[in-house]
Amino acid sequence: MTARVVGSTVRRDAGLYGYERALRRTGLEHVAGADEAGRGACAGPLVAGAVVLPDGRGGVVPGLADSKLLTEAARERCYAQVVRRAVAWSAVVLSHQECDRLGMHVANLEALRRAVALLQPRPDFVLTDGFPVDGLPAPGLAMWKGDRVAACVAAASVVAKVTRDRLMRRLDAEHPAYGFAVHKGYITAAHSAALAEHGPSAVHRMRFVNVRRAAGLEVADGDGPDGPGRPDAPPRWATPPPQAAR
Repeated sequence: MTARVVGSTVRRDAGLYGYERALRRTGLEHVAGADEAGRGACAGPLVAGAVVLPDGRGGVVPGLADSKLLTEAARERCYAQVVRRAVAWSAVVLSHQECDRLGMHVANLEALRRAVALLQPRPDFVLTDGFPVDGLPAPGLAMWKGDRVAACVAAASVVAKVTRDRLMRRLDAEHPAYGFAVHKGYITAAHSAALAEHGPSAVHRMRFVNVRRAAGLEVADGDGPDGPGRPDAPPRWATPPPQAAR
């Protein structure tokens, strides 16, 4: 049986900052949160954020929540507060080429590792959203819906989302036919229609079935949205992919 550290219990009504407070009571001063944005998109980069918030009132970010629950204006306000208040924060961008090369799950883990590794001072503990991440520079805990229950993970989700949205607006100016500024590279009816009309752009992820289909490439039976069978498996082509689709 594992002994419970006194003061480490998190009450159900502890709120968004309860986990960090509990971990600090055990002597873990710098608690980092890490999260990503763009894993489910079929175009554009993947972005991971990592944040360590300070203890006390200085670490309370007004309006902070899971980035998906905030309006764009609210996310921008939270982002400004997070980067101003944080003990440390980082954002790491993995290009669509890296996502295709690694597969989305592997790329996601790599982006989170890189984001946490950039934090200075080095975190004493890391909270990640959804699934465990190996290779971190400190012990960690994967939390189901972590961006809704831990402030540092919510802050990381805001950093990742705002950073990626800004990048997608830039890509919209370079590829105006696809509406990246609106849907941010995720699959929508308008995005699917643009893919059918124009084919993939230079920043679409070729592992995604809908993108390969729009490029006129073979889609094998059983392929998932992120590639053939497994998210980290290499794509199978009917013929060598054309230069524009690489």
